[in-house]
Amino acid sequence: MIRKYFCLAITLWSLVMLPARASDIIDRIVATVNGHAILQSDWEEAIRYEAFIDGRSLDKLTPDDRKATLDRLIDQELLREQVRSSASQAKNTELEQRIQEIRKLYPGAETEQGWSARLERYGLNEKELKNRVAQQLNLMQMVEARLRPGIQVDFRSIELYYQERIVPQLRNSGAKQVALAEVSTKIKELLTQQKMNDLLGSWLQTLRAESQIRTPATSPTSPGAQPQ
Repeated sequence: MIRKYFCLAITLWSLVMLPARASDIIDRIVATVNGHAILQSDWEEAIRYEAFIDGRSLDKLTPDDRKATLDRLIDQELLREQVRSSASQAKNTELEQRIQEIRKLYPGAETEQGWSARLERYGLNEKELKNRVAQQLNLMQMVEARLRPGIQVDFRSIELYYQERIVPQLRNSGAKQVALAEVSTKIKELLTQQKMNDLLGSWLQTLRAESQIRTPATSPTSPGAQPQ
């Protein structure tokens, strides 16, 4: 999303002289993270992207939903500050695979026309979508590289999860019993992901406590709405 910085006096003067139109939106700062600005346009694009990924209608989003998106943007900026030196980048194959997974969520998106129409409904284009997905993949890879090596899941934890969660679920659904050995690898990965989420939550809390975060008069508006 283009960020507009108006520094020259003549540019400012021309803006004053031009008639205002509903389509002309001047970016404003909705949050700062250690001096880094998050703009209204960043926020609106993130709202549209998250709604698209979740398959939610934009007009069904609440102010709390929009505020949660801003909080996630702040968290993402905090993480980026910690991993800017990392050379980890999502591979093109990983990016394309994720894009294809997203397309499969929407009937009709298998054609280019249907895919473009779906993106347009959310005010997105494929370039913006790929940029967002690539950013998320990069952050996921860098967070995993930092947190996963320190996580240990012992066999007892795997066995307990199997006995307390898997066996009752199979029994209640009437499904065939599955041996622990068949699912132990999947259970271990699930428990690892849970521990990573807990560690990430604690890490973000620490980063927020140690950072200067300001959200000056943020008012969650609908995507595309002109800020007051």
